[in-house]
Amino acid sequence: MTESSAVVSRNPTYFPGDLHRALLDAAALAIEEMGPAGVSLREVARRVGVSHAAPAHHFGDKAGLFTALATEGFELLGDAVRSAVAPDPHALRRESLIDAGVAYVHFATTHRGHFEIMWRGDLLRNDDPDYLLAGAAAFDVLVEAVRAHQATGWAPGQDLVDVTLSAWVMVHGVATLHNSGALAVVRDRSPEEVARGLLRMHTRALEST
Repeated sequence: MTESSAVVSRNPTYFPGDLHRALLDAAALAIEEMGPAGVSLREVARRVGVSHAAPAHHFGDKAGLFTALATEGFELLGDAVRSAVAPDPHALRRESLIDAGVAYVHFATTHRGHFEIMWRGDLLRNDDPDYLLAGAAAFDVLVEAVRAHQATGWAPGQDLVDVTLSAWVMVHGVATLHNSGALAVVRDRSPEEVARGLLRMHTRALEST
């Protein structure tokens, strides 16, 4: 899925399509353009072209809308990282692990509206079961990528969660720096290229530890 502006209906009481989907798409684009603080249910409704009551009917309030978007973000992130991991469990997984990290950065830079709020507990319903499940599942995908790599003899004796967290912090930092504009100091490399280089250094450093 790509983030794009929703089709606007001329009739504020009728939307010719999936209104739930259109509201999520409009919210993601609004967050990317304005930041979470600048987004309201009324603004999202305006972008879709429906009554300002429509988002409240579907999501309850702004926190509900953002929680639904964050939940979808974790699902998309998990799918993106999972698809980057080589399917052969017996293959050397170093490049697959690196590819998984690069996929994380690519998701963050192409789904900025989602990424901006996925960890914003102050804006979400933190006890929402779907949100909690999606977040845990996305992290488990990262854990399994590291576990498969360690099964080949890489980073023997290193704690699985510690290694996963170190890789996550690295790629999350690259994505955040890029999305904030700070990574512009590296003008000759894309954020994906930056992440790949750092992850190669990371995996080599842990090769025999």
